[in-house]
Amino acid sequence: MQRIKHYFSLVKFAHTIFAMPFALIGFFYGLKIVDYDLNRPWWLLFILVILCMVFARSAAMAFNRWLDAEYDAKNPRTKIREIPGGIISKRNAMIFVICNCLAFIITTYFINVLCFVLAPVALFVILFYSYTKRFTVMCHLVLGLGLSLAPIGAYIAVTGKFAIVPILFSLSVLFWVSGFDIIYALQDEEFDKENNLYSIPSFIGTNKALHVSELLHFLSALSVIAAGMIGNFSAIYWSGVIVFAFFLFYQHTLVKPKDLSKVNKAFFSSNGIASVVFCVLVLLDLFMKS
Repeated sequence: MQRIKHYFSLVKFAHTIFAMPFALIGFFYGLKIVDYDLNRPWWLLFILVILCMVFARSAAMAFNRWLDAEYDAKNPRTKIREIPGGIISKRNAMIFVICNCLAFIITTYFINVLCFVLAPVALFVILFYSYTKRFTVMCHLVLGLGLSLAPIGAYIAVTGKFAIVPILFSLSVLFWVSGFDIIYALQDEEFDKENNLYSIPSFIGTNKALHVSELLHFLSALSVIAAGMIGNFSAIYWSGVIVFAFFLFYQHTLVKPKDLSKVNKAFFSSNGIASVVFCVLVLLDLFMKS
């Protein structure tokens, strides 16, 4: 049991709260689009989608920890993580990555052909992110792209095709995650400079980085607004948009250029509440129309 807890900690399982709600939105929006009878068994497909999320994210996070182990050991903020702390070996972490990648691909096989064909592409994106901080300040956007696959992926699992509304939800996740990852990266601005790692804060400084984050969160809000207009949602959805937008911009009141003490509160609490509440209200909107 203790070993399982270590692996949960390795992949920061609690952070699933960011992308999972949007995957649920994509899934149930897909059911609505195909006019699926919820009285019929749909739970098996739902379980497969959740497993895909868990396997893909676990692979990505463990790979990131494996690749960054040496840097984590140097950074006072991260040196207690499982690999540099000697709790999990690099070898076992890589075995964990490979097992999750294989489990992800196998699971997509049982969903539909398009998901199975796109599975290697999805894995490439989420694993490639870990390398980007070594050569580009756009690493935050690559992380956002990886998590943005959740809503469109879940929608494709149900429908077997692409559509504009779930793509807009994915764009919202891309801009949202990129924005709060910039805020999180403020903690390592000096460390990144000293170790030749790339990030927007280390490249343009704290003040300008926060402005970039604000712009990305503005684009995220615009994306859910566009999705609402095209998807013809009701007032329940729009109340969710208001809550989501509020917490997007509320986190910027917590983090100041000369005071980063509330970065973790902005990163986890505000964003976690934003995604969960938005998800609940969107699903209520969809079910109320049934």
